[in-house]
Amino acid sequence: MSNHPGLKDLLSYPLMSAFRERRTRRIARGVSVHAGPLSHTSTKAPAPLTPLEEAVVIVSTGLTGPVMHDGPLKTAAGADELGSPFYNLIGRTTSSPDNSHATSFFLINDDGIWLIKRPSDREALAQMATLPASWNDWSDADWLKAADAVKVQISDKRLEFPRRFPYYLGWNKQTSNAPGTTILLPVVDCTRQYINAILTVLSEPEGQRPVFIDDWQRFEPKDLAEAALWVGAQFGFPRKIPYQPVGGIKWIRNGFANRDLSAPLGFGHALRTDYESFFLLQNLMLLAQGMGLGGWIHASVFAPWVLQRNPDKGEFGLGFRMHEPKKKWLHWPPLPSTQPNPVGIDGVLEGLCPPYVTSMNDAVDAVIADKYGPQGMYGDAATFATPFKNSADADEYLRQQTPFSPQAIEYCKEICTYILDKYGRFPAHVDAFYVPGIWLQFSHIELEYYERFYKPELVKRQAAHDATWGSHEPDQE
Repeated sequence: MSNHPGLKDLLSYPLMSAFRERRTRRIARGVSVHAGPLSHTSTKAPAPLTPLEEAVVIVSTGLTGPVMHDGPLKTAAGADELGSPFYNLIGRTTSSPDNSHATSFFLINDDGIWLIKRPSDREALAQMATLPASWNDWSDADWLKAADAVKVQISDKRLEFPRRFPYYLGWNKQTSNAPGTTILLPVVDCTRQYINAILTVLSEPEGQRPVFIDDWQRFEPKDLAEAALWVGAQFGFPRKIPYQPVGGIKWIRNGFANRDLSAPLGFGHALRTDYESFFLLQNLMLLAQGMGLGGWIHASVFAPWVLQRNPDKGEFGLGFRMHEPKKKWLHWPPLPSTQPNPVGIDGVLEGLCPPYVTSMNDAVDAVIADKYGPQGMYGDAATFATPFKNSADADEYLRQQTPFSPQAIEYCKEICTYILDKYGRFPAHVDAFYVPGIWLQFSHIELEYYERFYKPELVKRQAAHDATWGSHEPDQE
């Protein structure tokens, strides 16, 4: 158990107080503000977060223990209900679509850039087994150990760009990514959950499975019979040629998909995969308040620049591989389909798309293996049983759950292959690694600025921070 007064104070701070007292506090220690009569010139040096403070931040984005499989396995009529939508067994500190864990954070500070990696289910359980079950019982060393286990350094230099638009917006040029601050930038993998979500939709009951359509492309029938079947009062457009059914209309002909239900790829965008990142950022804002730190969610350096590196232009970002679509168009479809696709950082964070797989068939097979293989969510019975009181109940759940059907897998492969063939990239309607466009900056605040201009009750917890977490003033000689 930690005797650190800052940790004790944080762990006893009421959640409702965090809601009530949470504010955005943008001005970090050592930052001067140019604002006419409200200007402030700092006499302080930047004060980076301590290793322990950063460890608390890192752990608060991480994994917490097994999720509960409390969804129905049968319909009211007794038919099978889809029972295997989840991608991972271990839950995070926030909700995640299908427990996909698609959000990765990059931590940026004066010492460089780190990926906060997401361990596999077995790795996470093994790490958790070496730590006390409750955060209240963790020592300082436990927090540092848990954080170090998931940090992967990708640069020893802070992310930096010219202080002008289109890199920084508005007043962010003065205050964002300042020396001494710690930034968490979310980046969302839209390859794995994109495939998983398509498979889940295609696992609806007969008559409720949609036809996936490319709403950026007009229908190109292969023959008169195909045209006659598809053209008409489709999607509320009588006598007009509808959009392209992805993978052709054979899925209507064989009865697998309902021609009156459509799933437009363009409308789907990230298929809600990015929602997890917003929940995590809200948690981190509440954490900043609980720790007495400045917390500021704001526009990050914009994509695609934040993902790339071009030192000749002063652009030093994350270093993603950008995959060129290599396709020419007579009529250009909407963005981002025509733009280079950020597909990953080699050996560090790789999307389930070329060049990291040879085909989209292989990508879909990888998702199936991730879920149902011997190391997967529904293939590892012993790991799956960890949240259940009775292992027999876990065995029964695995026996009753309905895996994706061969038809759903085949149709999904055709959809994903169509996207890659048509646009020269996967996905096309969203980037493989999507940047929500916001990041969160933690800082020790420039207290003198806030004391000069604002009511003291608005920064009372921040004013008490040094007393509980330790002084961050540089040593005086």
